[in-house]
Amino acid sequence: MRGRHADAYSMYKRGTRDYINAYDKEQGSVRSLNGVSKEIGNPSWKRSFLYILVASLASFLYGYHLGVINETLESISNDLHFNGNTMAEGLVVSICLGGGFLGSTFSGLIVDRVGFRRAFQLCALPMIIGSSMSATAKNLWGMLLGRLFVGTGMGLGPTLATLYVTEVSPAYVRGTYGSFTQIATSLGLMSSLLIGFPAKETEGWWRICFWVSAVPASLLALFMEFSPESPHWLFKKGRAADAEAAFEKLLGGPYVKGAMAELSKSERGGEAETVKLSELLFGHHRKVVFIGSTLFALQQLSGINSVFFFSSTVFKSAGVSSQSANICVGIANFLGSFAALLLMDKLGRKVLLIGSFSGMVVAMGLQAASTSSLVSSSNEVYLSVGGMLLFVLAFSVGAGPVPSLLLSEMFPGRIRAKAMSVCLASHWVVNFFVGLLFLRLLEQIGPLVLNTIFATFCLVAVIFVKRNVLETKGKSLQEIEITLLPPE
Repeated sequence: MRGRHADAYSMYKRGTRDYINAYDKEQGSVRSLNGVSKEIGNPSWKRSFLYILVASLASFLYGYHLGVINETLESISNDLHFNGNTMAEGLVVSICLGGGFLGSTFSGLIVDRVGFRRAFQLCALPMIIGSSMSATAKNLWGMLLGRLFVGTGMGLGPTLATLYVTEVSPAYVRGTYGSFTQIATSLGLMSSLLIGFPAKETEGWWRICFWVSAVPASLLALFMEFSPESPHWLFKKGRAADAEAAFEKLLGGPYVKGAMAELSKSERGGEAETVKLSELLFGHHRKVVFIGSTLFALQQLSGINSVFFFSSTVFKSAGVSSQSANICVGIANFLGSFAALLLMDKLGRKVLLIGSFSGMVVAMGLQAASTSSLVSSSNEVYLSVGGMLLFVLAFSVGAGPVPSLLLSEMFPGRIRAKAMSVCLASHWVVNFFVGLLFLRLLEQIGPLVLNTIFATFCLVAVIFVKRNVLETKGKSLQEIEITLLPPE
């Protein structure tokens, strides 16, 4: 088998120059770096749009399972007889993080082995099984096992969605399409909150909330059967003919040769070799992986999860019910995500990141100021609520959607899947420790100092982005790779 693989790969390598030569003869010198002839313009965004929506179901499920516990935890703890056990309640909420870390860690390996279509279906499977186990749980252990299964799918989903959207989108709308994953996450979160509202009044409603999540997971597995595989993955595996067919489905016939030629230009050899972890951490790609891991770490150290956790309490002090609070936060998150969709390909990724983290500094400063003794009690409420909504809005415009999209663009095709899994693993680890230590730090040092720390991390993020992040707006994946990793 090894010999057959080597033969197929050598044929693939010999064919790459043929694509470039054929395209050069046909288009002459009128070829842009986006792999599209200037004479025929950009490919239609409509051809890939439906496939982007299908992939975004993974992000919708991620958001849904993040929020499904919010309104249902009290009913779950009563029915499963662990009410008042804060450790058990915390485990039900946080065990998904353990599953998410596992799913994220192995996501790159899974994609490289089986491709995106099968990986999406593998992502949907534990979500279907886990939600069914949670819906039928008779005790705490059944619920925890179901949440662990769901968490594994949650770890796979965001990575797969981001990578797939990046690799199948035309360059001129890649940022817009990349924002779809954040919007889908926001819609999933809002859906779980809306569906969960009757949970406190209707006995057993929480079980329906978990059953409902099996529907989009099943649709994801079904629709992926009819979606095209990533041409980049096919080409990397030496399946050039299949890559051509995928490009024709995604872009249209007139753009296939140009896309294949552009894809071939970044081929540097070694695609058939296994990418080792040591190569990502200490080799030629260590700087890009460092940038990615740091961006995800700063995203979580900004305090976004603590804001979501503390939102109900802040709104309650202002006389607003927890349900209304969740709706307000959800709307702010959705509006910011929609703004990112409109601005991603106009202003660029770097501008949105800097503006987003800067806004978060101001918002967290308002929340810190609200806890100061210098602020009157009447103004404290306005500063807290206003600062919280501004923080969520600013986060969802840039710091939320941009890092995943940006990094999937910056990583070369050969290491993209595994490098993303390494960076997202850092996301889950930092996320876990922030969630673990937040309440203890709040008790020990108080909200003023804690919010100031979060604001400082946001400021560090602004400086880090200015110094290290490359703008990728409107550039093909191959052009970005050549810019970051010039031939030696």
